[in-house]
Amino acid sequence: MKKSKKAKIGIIGCGNMGRAIAERIKSIFKTVIFDKDAAKTRNITKVITAPNLTELVNIADVVILAIKPQDFNEVLGEIKNSIDNKLVISIAAGISTKYIEKILGKARVIRVMPNLLVKIGEGVTALCNGEFATADDLGLAQEIFDKVGTTIVLEEKMMDADTAFLGSGPGFHFDLLSRIEKERWPEFTENEFIPSFAASGEKVGFSREQAKLFAELIAKGDLVLLEELNESPGALCIRVTSKGGTTEAGLKELKGDVERLPNAVEAARKRAEELSNEAATFQAKRRRKVA
Repeated sequence: MKKSKKAKIGIIGCGNMGRAIAERIKSIFKTVIFDKDAAKTRNITKVITAPNLTELVNIADVVILAIKPQDFNEVLGEIKNSIDNKLVISIAAGISTKYIEKILGKARVIRVMPNLLVKIGEGVTALCNGEFATADDLGLAQEIFDKVGTTIVLEEKMMDADTAFLGSGPGFHFDLLSRIEKERWPEFTENEFIPSFAASGEKVGFSREQAKLFAELIAKGDLVLLEELNESPGALCIRVTSKGGTTEAGLKELKGDVERLPNAVEAARKRAEELSNEAATFQAKRRRKVA
């Protein structure tokens, strides 16, 4: 692995999260991007746009998988023969490091869970390492995501809880803000959302200190994001809610009631767990077909 300041970062997928990461790190790292929808890469300046996956992997030292879980098998199948000794970083909810390692072999994999606040450099990102990733790999991944906010290293068993709390939290906040007058947003966030959201974090396994800190970072970052993007909270809620994903599952439980935040976070955690199980089941069926 080259020294981190010279590492070339390849990002596969330029949706909301992939694009946000690219925009924040491109001034520090040489950045290469690819998306199967070429329209998503057209207006990203000061990066290299790869014509295909193979070219991106050939150029990059680090490959960030910023793609939807349903696209994982196709993408991993395409890159597995050229990934060599690259560091692979996945930001997909519900996809374990072991799942990726089973397809890519003894790949060095780091799993991360950022949230939309990376767009303004206020993200809260959890990281965990796979079986073959080194301490240096984890350090490089932290260096990358420190450029988009605050990072925390967790055990992988906590990543479903992290997806529900740190990943889906902004969506829950935006939904609740969309139901009240703008003048009330700061007071509501400080006095109602943060305490209930912190309690939700504790319920899914974070320490009291972690839950309180991250609830404050996320909630206050959400308010900054709303101002900077000049978008309504309802529009941002829609942006961070993927069909069949963890935020959607949590919103069904939230029902616009701040006191139901613990229910929403738990529902999101269960959905993250289901996504992990679905991915494992799919891979097992795939292996049986090949055999």
